[in-house]
Amino acid sequence: MAVCFVEYRIAEEHEEAYLEWIAQQQAADPRFLLYEGTDQPLLFVEVWQATDVQAAEAIKKERCDERSSWRLLSEWIPGGPAKLHAWTFRPVT
Repeated sequence: MAVCFVEYRIAEEHEEAYLEWIAQQQAADPRFLLYEGTDQPLLFVEVWQATDVQAAEAIKKERCDERSSWRLLSEWIPGGPAKLHAWTFRPVT
């Protein structure tokens, strides 16, 4: 088991478009949960469940790839793709 976290801020003027778009993404791929910061509105974290570290790294690569269908999201992030952050975590044993 491993997880991939993807974190970014959405510009306020794009919030509605983002929420509609991300709902479609989640319906198409229910492997991730979406959270919004309570202290920092419009700061979002996607939590992707993966079977192992390699699968989580593959998710990370897809989410960050400039040819990915997820790249549209970068247009709504102040600072663009450089401000999208992704990390892979594994359980501590």
